[in-house]
Amino acid sequence: MGRGKFKGKPTGHRHFSTPEELLAGSSARPRTFKKEQAEVEEEEERSEEEVEEEPEMGRTTELSRREKEEIEKQKAHERYMKLQEQGKTEQARKDLERLALIRKQRAEAAKKREEEKAVREQKKVEARK
Repeated sequence: MGRGKFKGKPTGHRHFSTPEELLAGSSARPRTFKKEQAEVEEEEERSEEEVEEEPEMGRTTELSRREKEEIEKQKAHERYMKLQEQGKTEQARKDLERLALIRKQRAEAAKKREEEKAVREQKKVEARK
């Protein structure tokens, strides 16, 4: 009875449609999730009309300033990424230097661990004698 102001969520009651049901349009989903068939048909008709109207106008589509700027921005980014991959940018040089330093430090640490391991093994052998 007194579970609070809100009702619990109906978890565990989901039904997922199979691909065959989706293609056939016989999904068992509640009606509220489906578009009405008339709305779907109207949208299809509108999209077909729009496609038919474009060739009739016969004019070329001009890009807006924002679209042009966006395309230029994408191209500039692609150029930068190519240079970055080749290691020709300032950031790439810094990254490569940092990477070389890290590799050197890791190699030194690994060498040190191996030496310490060899010393421990030596001590074990001497302790057994």
